[in-house]
Order: sequence, then structure tokens, then C-alpha cells
Amino acid sequence: MNKPNEPAFGSDVYAARMARATAAAEAAGLSGLVVLPGPDLTWLTGYLPPPTERLTMLALSTGETPRLLVPLLERADAEAAPAAAAVRMVTWRDGENPHEAAAGLLRPGRYAVSDEAWALHVLGLQGAAAGVRLVATGDVLPMLRAVKEEHETGRLAAAGAAADAAYTDILRVRFAGRRESDVAEDLARLLTGHGHGQVDFTLVGSGPNGANPHHEAGERLIRTGDTVVLDFGGLVAGYGSDISRTVHVGEPGALEKEVHAVVLAAQQAAFEAVNPGVTCEAVDRAARTVIEEAGWGQYFIHRTGHGIGVTTHEPPYLVAGEKQPLEPGMCFSIEPGIYLPGRFGVRIEDIVVCTEDGARRLNHSPRDLAVVR
Repeated sequence: MNKPNEPAFGSDVYAARMARATAAAEAAGLSGLVVLPGPDLTWLTGYLPPPTERLTMLALSTGETPRLLVPLLERADAEAAPAAAAVRMVTWRDGENPHEAAAGLLRPGRYAVSDEAWALHVLGLQGAAAGVRLVATGDVLPMLRAVKEEHETGRLAAAGAAADAAYTDILRVRFAGRRESDVAEDLARLLTGHGHGQVDFTLVGSGPNGANPHHEAGERLIRTGDTVVLDFGGLVAGYGSDISRTVHVGEPGALEKEVHAVVLAAQQAAFEAVNPGVTCEAVDRAARTVIEEAGWGQYFIHRTGHGIGVTTHEPPYLVAGEKQPLEPGMCFSIEPGIYLPGRFGVRIEDIVVCTEDGARRLNHSPRDLAVVR
């Protein structure tokens, strides 16, 4: 079930989502969707069962009431889910074959199955359901959750504001002489204090560690003269925050200022490139062009951004080769970076939403190279 910090939407919202997903499947030439525990199930029903060897499955097919298959011992939890009134509940008992029970809910055809589904269940369904072919949802319906409803962008904005507040407060703590992990613990405490019900990551990369984009906070002592990359986020009311800022311990030198200014310009260029109909790769190209023209292209080693919603990383992805056009309501990060091996890194990240006439930032904290002590 939803966690205390993740109040559910009304049952009508989930019923509309299930209808929308079923229609999208039909438009894609599918017979329906097979949804197992994970973000798709949570988004469609508000139900968050543990992913285990006991099968839970939502079956969506055109012309049929949504059916939710659950272990008998978990029925009470499932019946308390926000979407319970909109589904037909089906149970199976320990000792029965759950995949045979699931097969009875599916007509022969081609179904999208959750990307996060365990192989145990995918293979079990394929073996039990004659004439059923399963394909990855990410391959056939990659934008299922990409266009956010207004109440979803509201929760993402609240998450962004909470992350901004945590950043404002972290600038007041001492960095020099403390471990990266100490600052990471401060960030986690601040995220929780500003309303996060779940803290997912607090990356702190100081000095040469900042040149690794996914460096986890370690035991390195932060020193005066270090550039420090901060990347942190989690969930507020079930929706994600994800922000990166780069700070400097003491006054930065000319090189640090130059690299930061280039990344800041690249982030702004990408933001200004966002418009309905513009492809994801065009936004990536806008950021990359600024960095390449400044002579740092080989040090920008990742995509420009990723979608965000009930998970931190989801479509759309702002990356070369992604032809998906942006649509109003799509929410994603813009986070170019430059990483100089053995020296330092710089990344600046905001969450933005595509609007009818451009883009709107969901993070508003300063993006300048802040000086910390």
C-alpha cells in the first residue's frame, strides 16, 4: 500500500489511468497489458505490494473490467487500494499454480508486460498461457506514464521545492574537514525535514571524485579548494525530486569558474530548446553544442536528461538518437556536466516540465557556483 507520505489520488483518477492505458495498448496493436508489482502498477492502481515469488498481476484488456490477481493472504491489502472499486479481484491460494490462474485472465494475443517483472513470472506466464506473447512495455508503450496529469506536476513541483529548501540549508553547513558521507547524511536529514517521505540518493563528489558522475559519497575528507558536486533526491507524496548543484570550498580558481560557466550556459540552452514537438535528441544537442564549442565536448559523458515521476528515471530520455517529440506535461531533468578525470566535475540539474509554449522549471534554487566553507 501507499506509504504515509504518499497519499493516494481518488479512485476516479486510477480508473481513468487504467482506461487510458488500455486504449494506448489497443492503439499499439496489443491485446492488453500485464502489469506486475512496480511503478506501473502503483501508477495505475495506487497499490504497492512487495515484489515476491507470490504473483500479483493486473490484467487490462479492451472491453473487459480490469482484473487484479492477488495471493489470498494479501487480499485485504489489495481491497484497501485506491483502485479496488474499479477492478475485479481474483485470488489464488498457496499450493495452487498462480501462473495458471493468471493465464485464465488472458485471451490469446500479444500483451505488454511490466519492464520490472521477474523472469520467474514472465516465464511462468509464457508456459501456462497458450497463445499469449509477452513484450516489454518499455519497447511498445515507452511513454505510458510520460505525459503527467496536472495533479502529478503539482506533486513534482512540491518535491522540487523541498529539494531546493534542502540545498539552501546545506550551504550553511561546514564542508572542509568533513567526510563526503557526513555531508550526505546532512542532505538526507534535510530532505526528510523538508517533507521527503523517502530519500533515494545523496551523492557527494568532492575534488577528483566529482569527475565520476555516479560517485557515491565516501570517506574522503573534503578540503578547502575542492569543487563538490551534490546530486540528491527522493519522493514527496509519491513523486520524485532530483537536483544537482556544484559548490566550491573557498574561492574558486579561474578554471573552476570557466567550466561552471560553460555548464550553466549549456543547461540554459537546453532549457530554452524545450518546446512541444521538439525531439528529445534536439534538447540534448542544444546542451552538447555549447560544451563542444567551448572545447570541453569529450568531458560531457552522459545524456542530458531523463524523465521523472513515480520513479526517478523513466522516459523520456534526452539523448542522441531519441526521436520522441516532447509533449506538454512531460517532466524531465536537464543536467549537462563536464568531468575532468583526476581533477573535478561540474553538473547542474533542474527538473522541468514541457508546457504549451516552452518549459517551466520545477527547481528554483540558485545555479551559480556557490562558495561554502
